[in-house]
Amino acid sequence: MGQSAWRTLPADDYDVILKDVKNYKPQKGDSLRILLVGPVGAGKSSFINSVNSLLQGRMTLLAPTDAISGTSFTKKYKTYKMKKPGSGDYSFVFNDIMGLEKGDGGVHVEELMLAMEGHVEEGYEFTSAHQLKEGDPGYQPNPTLADKVHVLVFVVPVPSVDLIDEKLVKKMREVRLAAADLGIPQMAILTKPDEFCEKVKSNPENVYWSTRIKEQVDKFHLLLGLQENAIFPVKNFSSEITPTKAINMQILFPLQMMINLGEDYLNSL
Repeated sequence: MGQSAWRTLPADDYDVILKDVKNYKPQKGDSLRILLVGPVGAGKSSFINSVNSLLQGRMTLLAPTDAISGTSFTKKYKTYKMKKPGSGDYSFVFNDIMGLEKGDGGVHVEELMLAMEGHVEEGYEFTSAHQLKEGDPGYQPNPTLADKVHVLVFVVPVPSVDLIDEKLVKKMREVRLAAADLGIPQMAILTKPDEFCEKVKSNPENVYWSTRIKEQVDKFHLLLGLQENAIFPVKNFSSEITPTKAINMQILFPLQMMINLGEDYLNSL
């Protein structure tokens, strides 16, 4: 553990920021689209569930997850909307997608590019044996602004940063460069910090005090070239039966950045 925190979260602003997130409405369009991309088992679906649990104030399982499969559990391109109390949805949505794999399996990089441009229809089922192309069933020829991705978020487990395969890094860099060409902002969340650092496992509040976690953030920064302040370690809810503020804070602040980056992008169009 370090002598001081390597990043300080504005804990006193928690309630204000949560209210702003819940009240957010984009100036252009009806909703902000956030695409989660990462290797198989990184915790993309779990992050969606954690965000929804934060918003609902109770544990939720909006997106199905699988802790034991060695291949991608998510097969279909699906938009996750989060319900407001009473009626209506929050004004940001998440897209989960088939995981990246180091070999020929998993989602094709070219399909991720199509998804970012809004060319993948809701419910399209990915398969490593076939790559979606123009004219195929599931290809959206005339995407609207709402169909397009407004923020790209890489999701990688903290323990995997040291072990990530070069071919997988190459795929993620290709996706990153394609997003940059489209002007889409990018950030990352590093999941499972509690599986990498015992101090975080014993107390999630230690995540920004742990020098081991900071080292992984630095390594991932060099791996993909993302700014360090756009990389957030996040412990998703897993064994907890009620949301806790310590974990809520880890979820809320990257969520706020996703919204801010996406809003800036929409306003630039």
